[in-house]
Amino acid sequence: MNGLIQGVKGLLSFLSAPLIGALSDVWGRKSFLLLTVFFTCAPIPLMKISPWWYFAVISVSGVFAVTFSVVFAYVADITQEHERSMAYGLVSATFAASLVTSPAIGAYLGRVYGDSLVVVLATAIALLDICFILVAVPESLPEKMRPASWGAPISWEQADPFASLKKVGQDSIVLLICITVFLSYLPEAGQYSSFFLYLRQIMGFSSESVAAFIAVLGILSIIAQTIVLSLLMRSIGNKNTILLGLGFQILQLAWYGFGSEPWMMWAAGAVAAMSSITFPAVSALVSRTADADQQGVVQGMITGIRGLCNGLGPALYGFIFYIFHVELNELPMPESPPGGSVVTQYHLQQNSIIPGPPFLFGACSVLLALLVALFIPEHTNLNLRSSNWKKHCGSHGHPHSPQTPGEAKEPLLQDTNV
Repeated sequence: MNGLIQGVKGLLSFLSAPLIGALSDVWGRKSFLLLTVFFTCAPIPLMKISPWWYFAVISVSGVFAVTFSVVFAYVADITQEHERSMAYGLVSATFAASLVTSPAIGAYLGRVYGDSLVVVLATAIALLDICFILVAVPESLPEKMRPASWGAPISWEQADPFASLKKVGQDSIVLLICITVFLSYLPEAGQYSSFFLYLRQIMGFSSESVAAFIAVLGILSIIAQTIVLSLLMRSIGNKNTILLGLGFQILQLAWYGFGSEPWMMWAAGAVAAMSSITFPAVSALVSRTADADQQGVVQGMITGIRGLCNGLGPALYGFIFYIFHVELNELPMPESPPGGSVVTQYHLQQNSIIPGPPFLFGACSVLLALLVALFIPEHTNLNLRSSNWKKHCGSHGHPHSPQTPGEAKEPLLQDTNV
């Protein structure tokens, strides 16, 4: 059921993220930020009302649950080019911080007061978030870049969710970035769906050890995405930071795949935290390449590919576990002995050379992403290319004017039409 939900939600996110981003380029960020946050949080209260309604709504919510594309476009609107990598790192780090704190808080409250309080509290926090956007978050898109009103006409070419996908193949840089994101995030999405269950059932972690693992990994990710990312972007540049992050991801997945002892998982987790610098660095590269009126659509494209991976990744990992006869069923866990982690009987029966086959497949996928990323040009070349295209397209008129047939081959990131 979880795989089906994530598959439907991921596919819908893939189709809608470029559209939502493109519309936010025309009508402004705040309204779409409100819309995406509302639909992301809408399924929460249904957990206690009706599980089937919850499953249905969380699947359909994938159409609007693409907050990252709007948030990253918002950040691009209010920051200078040299500040964006740090700003994207902060956005990703705060997301990691929420993943560190919320599972522990939810587990504690659920154990002490029951699940109903957890759902009520989560719903209240979601409502507070929506009120905060309404009251405290200003519109970031300059007024001169938006039509006079919401009634301004939007052509199908501007709203077509497949339009940006068609243009991907026409711009080699966009194509390389999209392939890199797909190949690197596919194993990451699959890993999220199964890794913590893998720790418990195959590696013999107790529930407390898994919670501690999540907390330590999250804290290290926050440090990596703020301090380390900023230092790397200044010292080795954007492209090399992406390559370094992909290198850490290959090492982490290979370690997960061959690791047979709990200490190996902890060591690989530290490497995994360093690999979290990749996505903010990719978003910064895309943002620097795109024009000001294209930030929403390009960030939406990256978010859409991540959504597609969120749908495909869990299914891929589950299929590989199935092929290699590694069963991740919820088995009853014995009590943890003092001073040591549990090694389950099932773990002792695992005598295979490769305990985690999907992680090795993931490492191969990221290796391909690294090879593709090597062909992404340096930032200086992108600037030159962008200026050339601006000269070439200087007579195209208003940014929201209809597109003529002769402009169809214009590369996406320099396309002045939404």
